[in-house]
Amino acid sequence: MLVVHHLNNSRSQRVLWLLEELGIEYEIKYYERDAQTMLAPASLRQVHPLGKSPVITDGDITVAESGAITEYIVNHYSNGKLIPAPDTPERLRYTYWLHYAEGSAMPPLLINLVLSRFGLGDSDAIGAFVAPQIKLHYDFIESELQKSTWFAGEEFTAADIQMSFPLELLDAQLKQIENRPKIKEFVKRIHARPAYKRALERGGQYDFANNIS
Repeated sequence: MLVVHHLNNSRSQRVLWLLEELGIEYEIKYYERDAQTMLAPASLRQVHPLGKSPVITDGDITVAESGAITEYIVNHYSNGKLIPAPDTPERLRYTYWLHYAEGSAMPPLLINLVLSRFGLGDSDAIGAFVAPQIKLHYDFIESELQKSTWFAGEEFTAADIQMSFPLELLDAQLKQIENRPKIKEFVKRIHARPAYKRALERGGQYDFANNIS
């Protein structure tokens, strides 16, 4: 059986949501962040050398990284659900957004978070580089969501699950979702999904689900 090594308030919430959408049986092993540093506990290194979450185990197989985990679950357990048909425009968009979430959307938010925690929220680095990058990417996402209901098209896919965290984090960090109505509508839609709510019940603390009203 799949085991999700789940860290509170982290990207691993997406993995629980994906599994709930697919109706797959799974177990959760819970980990708590250090209250002072907000880092994952050292015990996660017993699962994967980097000690990061999310990570899943499936028998003797260990898979880390959100995108890789999503691909593994969809390829092995979904029976074609939550993924567009091969060789279609929707499949190409699906693949793009699946990897864009962590490869492009998250880095400027993470840099902003780290600098802010070290008291550098008003630094030249944020003003000259980070803030313009955040605006560039989230204006782009807003414009793309004007083209279709979901990121890959008119059908909900695992790419939408993957994109959820950077959009929730945008509001949690910067309160910049109000002036991006399509992003706000998207987040409201995902928060209303029964599988999303079930994942919250199983996963425990996840503050980013409570920011957008």
